[in-house]
Amino acid sequence: MVNQKHNTAEPSAAAQQSPAASSSQRQRLFGPMMLWTIAYLFLAVLPLGLAISTPPTSPRGFWVEFAVGLGFVGLSVMGLQFALTARFRRISGPLGIDDMLQFHRQAGFVAWWFVLAHPVILILANQRYLSFFDPRVNLMRTLALGTAIIALLLVVGLPMWWRRLGMTYEWWRLTHGLLAGLVMLIGLAHVLMVRRYVNVFWKQAVWVLLVGVPLYLLVHTRVIRPVALRSKPWRVVEVRLERERVWTVALEPQNHDGLRFRAGQFAWVTFGRSPFSLQQHPFSFASSAEQSGRVEFTIKELGDFTSTIGSIAPGTTAYVDGPYGTFTIDEQAEGFVFIAGGIGITPIMSMLRTLRDRGDQRPMLLLYGNNTLAKAAFRDELETLQQQLNLTTVHVVENPPEDWRGEQGFITGELLAQHLESWRTRRTQYFVCGPPPMMDLVEQALVDRGVPMAQVYAERFDIV
Repeated sequence: MVNQKHNTAEPSAAAQQSPAASSSQRQRLFGPMMLWTIAYLFLAVLPLGLAISTPPTSPRGFWVEFAVGLGFVGLSVMGLQFALTARFRRISGPLGIDDMLQFHRQAGFVAWWFVLAHPVILILANQRYLSFFDPRVNLMRTLALGTAIIALLLVVGLPMWWRRLGMTYEWWRLTHGLLAGLVMLIGLAHVLMVRRYVNVFWKQAVWVLLVGVPLYLLVHTRVIRPVALRSKPWRVVEVRLERERVWTVALEPQNHDGLRFRAGQFAWVTFGRSPFSLQQHPFSFASSAEQSGRVEFTIKELGDFTSTIGSIAPGTTAYVDGPYGTFTIDEQAEGFVFIAGGIGITPIMSMLRTLRDRGDQRPMLLLYGNNTLAKAAFRDELETLQQQLNLTTVHVVENPPEDWRGEQGFITGELLAQHLESWRTRRTQYFVCGPPPMMDLVEQALVDRGVPMAQVYAERFDIV
């Protein structure tokens, strides 16, 4: 991947998976996915159910009550945002953690609009609600609500502005979580103090849980999980240059058995003595899933942290939180088509190395696009893998050398049609990873060719 995996790792460099489970996996996981979807919707509208259960006797008009409903649902959806990023495998397993992170982004905008619309519609419906922002009426309330609105604007604004403001990704990520937690706390206090719809103890208790559990999840991710990682350190044993600005970092477990992962998955990695460091980044595994103990991550210099990856010294302590992701091989597939652009080759290398170590001879095709041939990571190893696997590799070079006789330009629909003609009748898995424009084109071209979406697996960059 980029190999920064998800957007939150370093958006300029992040390869964000949008993995899909295999068709057979999807059939098995359909039930759990439906259950989690129902649970999400139930929790999102639970505050409305609480309000309707014992409605006040004095109605205030449609728009006022509508604004209150927006505030309730918006605050509830904000709470669910913490669950989407808490890295619980029981949830992320059936849903795919990267799909969840993409949904997290979209749901965040919905929550933002709902919560922000709450005071705006109230004031438009009845100007007496301006008193909530009048320090002469209640200074503490005015300060709290004003702080919440500023924090809410920053929660959505900073993802777009942090680079211009000179913030590092790590500080933006920390600030993002703390600001969202602050909005949740002020929102809870506001609901409990207004009391109109929470005038009995059990309703107040439910609201405390709706806010308290998400805040616990924030603490779990930032504190409890790093504490657990302290007992399972890793050590950097090798840092090698693959191609221009592309490095492979190899780790070995220290006093523990390491971890097992599936080819194509990723993990959050922290380099340094403390697992509490803000420098925690998601990277795809590049090594074979059949290799015991040692794991490798291939990383391209693209951002604040990755620009220093080549200077990590062997012997450095590291912590690995994973594995995550469902961008993985289906054992029942009859063949594989890999379509990669640039450093998007990384999770595919893990798959190819794993298939090699298993002696797998199912047919495989790799279409690999790069700006220049010199930037094609793993080029030499791919030639070797063609001798070890039933693999055909097609390099597509945008700016080829003068003596180049291979494919030139970009991976286009016409090029796909040319090389995928013999794959039309096979039950094949298609893996796509690379720059967003390439992926958009490839996914649409595959659909146009009649490839079922259940057989297409995409790993995307840059979703911040």
